[in-house]
Amino acid sequence: MTVTINGATMTSDQTTHVARLAPGGQHLWEVSWLPGRALDRNSAITAMTLADLTSEHGLDEQHQLWPFIQGWAAELGLTGSDAINQATQPGGPRQQHERQGERPDPEAGQ
Repeated sequence: MTVTINGATMTSDQTTHVARLAPGGQHLWEVSWLPGRALDRNSAITAMTLADLTSEHGLDEQHQLWPFIQGWAAELGLTGSDAINQATQPGGPRQQHERQGERPDPEAGQ
């Protein structure tokens, strides 16, 4: 599982969800599975980490990562179950098309 962070995007090799720097240069991020919410960079990383984890099967209260999932979700104002349910919804066709045109940031070691 890998979350790739570039200057204006965050992607994962496990999900089609993306985070993008919001227009307007206010250093706020938009995450595809949290539409309408503006997040700071750290919260966007947390959201992408949760989306990345949704590729694992059996993410419930019995999973060994559940305490972490609950903590990360709480940082976003969600419960662990709500975060997993929302992040497991597939991304739309526009989002998948936009990902195809992304290029890695050479300064990020890509």
